[in-house]
Amino acid sequence: MKESLPESEVMSCPVCEQWINPDVPACPHCGCILWHDEPRTSERWLTHQRFIAIAIWGCSLLYIATLILSGSSIGGVGMMNFLAPNTFALVLFGATGAIPVFELGRWWTVLSAAWLHGSLLHIVFNMLWVRDLGAGVGQVYGASRLVVIYTCAAITGAFLSSLAGVYLLDAPALFHGAQLSVGASGAIFGLFGALVSYGQKMRNRNLRRKALSYAVVLFVFGVIMPNVDNWGHLGGFLGGYLLTQLPGFHPEDSWGKWGEGIAIACLLLTLASVVVSVLDILVWRS
Repeated sequence: MKESLPESEVMSCPVCEQWINPDVPACPHCGCILWHDEPRTSERWLTHQRFIAIAIWGCSLLYIATLILSGSSIGGVGMMNFLAPNTFALVLFGATGAIPVFELGRWWTVLSAAWLHGSLLHIVFNMLWVRDLGAGVGQVYGASRLVVIYTCAAITGAFLSSLAGVYLLDAPALFHGAQLSVGASGAIFGLFGALVSYGQKMRNRNLRRKALSYAVVLFVFGVIMPNVDNWGHLGGFLGGYLLTQLPGFHPEDSWGKWGEGIAIACLLLTLASVVVSVLDILVWRS
C-alpha cells in the first residue's frame, strides 16, 4: 500500500501531470528530469514561483497605470477592447513595434513591451498562461533559466514583429508585422519553444507533442483573430527554442552561483526599459 503525501508536499509533474514528491531528481512515472535550485530553494531569493508572481504583479500594475493615464479615453467597445488603454499610455510605458523601434529609435522597447497589455481580456489570458507554463518550465529548467528564456523570447518576438512591420508593410494584413505592439505572448510562446526543446533533448515525445500542439493551436487562433501579432508569436517561439538548444540549457547542467545573478540582471534591465521609456517621452523629448 502506497503512502500518500500531504498536498503541500507534492507537485504535479510538468510532463505526465502525475502527483510526485518535489524532492525526487526525476519523475518516477515518466522519467522527466526535475531541476532543483542550488543551494536549496529555501536559501535562494529567486524561485520560479516568485518569478511568476513578479511577472503577474508587474504586468498588472503596469496595466492599471496605463488605464489611469488613459483617463476618459479608455476603450470599451467589444470584448477584445474592453478596458483598453489608449495609444499614448502604451507608448509612454514602452510599447514596441516598427514605429517605436525604427522611427523613434526606442530600441529598448523590445524588452518593455512584454509587460504591457492592450485590454482586460488580453492580460487575463496571458497571465493564465504565464502561471501555468512558468511552473512547467521552471520545474525542468530552474528559476534562473526560466527568467532568461522569458526575457530573451520577449526580445526576439518583439524584434521580429518590428522588423516585419518595416519590411512587410505592404504585405497582406496577416503578414505585415506590427506598427505598435504590446503583450507577453511572445515570451509565452518562448516558453512553449523551451518545452519543445526539452522534449527533444530528453527524447520525451509526449511533452514535445503536447507543447508543440498547444503552440500551433494558439498560433492558428492568432491567425484567425484580428489585430494579433503573429510575427511576435513566431519570434518568441524561435527565441525560446533556439536559446535552449545552446550549451548550458540541458536540464542536468548547473549554472551555479552565477545563474541567479544573470536572472536578476534580466529583471533589472526590464525595469530599466520601462523607466527609460517614460523618461524618454516626458523628459528627454519634451
